[in-house]
Formats: sequence, C-alpha cells, structure tokens
Amino acid sequence: MKSLKLNTDLQTVLVELRALRQEIRSAGKRLLPIPEAADYLGISPRTIRNELSRKTFPVRAVRHGGKVLFRRQDLDAYIESLGAE
Repeated sequence: MKSLKLNTDLQTVLVELRALRQEIRSAGKRLLPIPEAADYLGISPRTIRNELSRKTFPVRAVRHGGKVLFRRQDLDAYIESLGAE
C-alpha cells in the first residue's frame, strides 16, 4: 500500500515538473502556438481553433510557415482589456 501511494506521489511530481519545464520554456517566447496560447489564456485549444475558423477570436493571429502563432503582447493586451470591462 505504501509503495502504491509513493508511486502516485512520484507521478504527480513528475507531471508538475513537466508542466513547469514547459512553462519555463515558453516564458521567453514572443510567439506562441495555439496550444501554448490556449494554456496562457486558460482556455481550450479547440476554442481558439473554432473561433479562428469563425473569424471571431479577439486576438489577431500571425501565420508563419504554416503555423498559427500569437504574439504574447497581443494576448496580454487582450487579458488586460477583459479586466477593464
């Protein structure tokens, strides 16, 4: 029983470490792909894709080499505008 609890705790720690590593890796980026932008905004990547296809997403995307990217400063401005309402 004790080893099962230890394995579960270790798995939890590993998941958290992976998330922190991804956060640190993307912290210096100026352009974020859809999954990272969604994580940054706290929404689903599917929500972004759906709104992009409907042309209703409030943040302008940058297309580079077939990828859809978002400027971190544009995402920050959008977040700030939400607090102003």
